[in-house]
Amino acid sequence: MPLHIGIVGFPNVGKSTLFQAITNKQVDRANYPFCTIDPNVGVVAVPDERVDKLAELTHSAKKIYTTIEFVDIAGLVEGASKGEGLGNKFLANIREVDAIVFVLRAFANANIVNTRSQIDVLKDKEILETELVLKDLETAEKRLQSLEREMKSGDKKALKEKEVLDAVYNLLKQGKSPAEAEWSEEDAKIIKSYQLLSFKPKLYLLNGEEKDVPKDVLDVFEKNNWPYIIMDVLSEADCAELTPEEKIELGVTEQSKLNELIKKSYELLNLITFLTTGPDETRAWTIKKGDKAPQAGGAIHSDFEEFFIRAEAINWQKLIDAGGFAPAREKGLIRTEGKEYVVEDGDVIEIKSGK
Repeated sequence: MPLHIGIVGFPNVGKSTLFQAITNKQVDRANYPFCTIDPNVGVVAVPDERVDKLAELTHSAKKIYTTIEFVDIAGLVEGASKGEGLGNKFLANIREVDAIVFVLRAFANANIVNTRSQIDVLKDKEILETELVLKDLETAEKRLQSLEREMKSGDKKALKEKEVLDAVYNLLKQGKSPAEAEWSEEDAKIIKSYQLLSFKPKLYLLNGEEKDVPKDVLDVFEKNNWPYIIMDVLSEADCAELTPEEKIELGVTEQSKLNELIKKSYELLNLITFLTTGPDETRAWTIKKGDKAPQAGGAIHSDFEEFFIRAEAINWQKLIDAGGFAPAREKGLIRTEGKEYVVEDGDVIEIKSGK
């Protein structure tokens, strides 16, 4: 299943233009609020030079990249948590995604309607996140009420859950996101079960040119370690429609920031990639950072995890440098790993199983 990244922001900040640029999928970009009523969805490949180079090395018949599903969600407005605009519908759409890209308007263009009184990246970020927090407060309050009933019936799990939810609720009351607090693995699992909007990982896209974003704004992002990217979405969208030949002809040599956005979105979810390669195909596989060799096997096929024996692993670059599996094996570069091996990003792995 692809990962789901929601594109969120106020109306007319460049969300649908961004979505179109990423997916090359035509969507309504009309210059008025709420032109996107139902989420547009598009699946895109995560750019990965390792797949390309390994496929060339092993003469693979096909290449398969990991994928992300981007969901273009219609514009939120202040008061969305109380149903303003089309708030409840849009907030429900956000609940279904794994992570969020907040598009924040940094550009000044009088020809594009601005639904806000002024261009203020930090203020817009604050309002959007407040709407998510307010909706989460409502979710937490409802769950706390039901937990009270469950505790009266002697449910011990309910006691632990209430302890965690009380802590979450207190943070939300202060206008803080639970995502910024430290949680144990057990507590985090409980919190994730609520699908809280403010608990989802976020990447901030500042839509404009470098010169459009004041240094003091960037300093705030850097100080708080908020992951961000500055991108002129309209220019990227225009370039995305060009063929490689047209780009050369027009002198467009800069690396597209769209690829950077896609990669950052992938990293946002604390994921890594391992690879398999051979004459049939070279393929990138997605697992969580910290997963062990059997889980990597499970990503390929459930039998590989259940009947796991061992894994043969080598870093992709070492395999390239060696010139293939046979010379890499001769040089002792291919490692035999057991069940406790923690897979590293960029490992090329062959799973040996008992079935």
